[in-house]
Amino acid sequence: MADLQQIVEDLRAESDELDALVAPLADDRWTTPTPAAGWSIAHQIGHLLWTDRVALLAVTDEAAFADVVQTAGADPLGFVDTAADELAAVAPGELLADWRRTRARLHDALLTVSDGRKLPWFGPPMSASSMATARLMETWAHGLDVADALGVARPPTARLRSIAHIGVRTRDFAFVVNGLQPPRETFRVELRAPDGDLWSWGPDDAAQRVTGSAEDFCCLVTQRRPLRELDIKADGDDAARWLPIAQAFAGPPGSGR
Repeated sequence: MADLQQIVEDLRAESDELDALVAPLADDRWTTPTPAAGWSIAHQIGHLLWTDRVALLAVTDEAAFADVVQTAGADPLGFVDTAADELAAVAPGELLADWRRTRARLHDALLTVSDGRKLPWFGPPMSASSMATARLMETWAHGLDVADALGVARPPTARLRSIAHIGVRTRDFAFVVNGLQPPRETFRVELRAPDGDLWSWGPDDAAQRVTGSAEDFCCLVTQRRPLRELDIKADGDDAARWLPIAQAFAGPPGSGR
């Protein structure tokens, strides 16, 4: 995986690309529904703002972050939607300005995290690189929701590599969160990058494989597209069981699109 500096640069670029999509919108366009049930464009940006705020606390104020976790624990299945609802009600210009300030502070703060330090989160603690990669993954995924709502096709970039990396690394988590025993053997994952290169994980001689488009794999593990619509193939029974349940995000199994 790329180093922290590169991942943060990719996160900035991904955030800026989404910003460029929503910044020209008239206020009434922010209420446009997105493929996420009950979420408008304003909900999507509000969710990213809220999560960036919380991630910033994890870096700069762990006691305040612990308070957020405790509050979330009182409504573990609804706190994300509640936060998105509240921020979606903010005037679009104010919401966008707040997201710009907050994400810039988070990106800068991540670069100050010392080697070896683990940041608290709602799941296991993570390194600054992992936190930046998680924010990149979520920004890309929610940006895809916004792009779909606006009828915009975004060209894939090399930034997908870090998102695909999370998708591979969370294989066992996807099995566990669905009440299944993770496979013992490591899979080989080979993905076709946007520039035609091959991105790969796992041993060359692995008996089970997943192959296809890197962009489609990222759509799969963020559950933004159904498997039947994607250029992703599994070779092996366990690999075939993984694809329908793959998820790169924390929390309970997603319902997908």
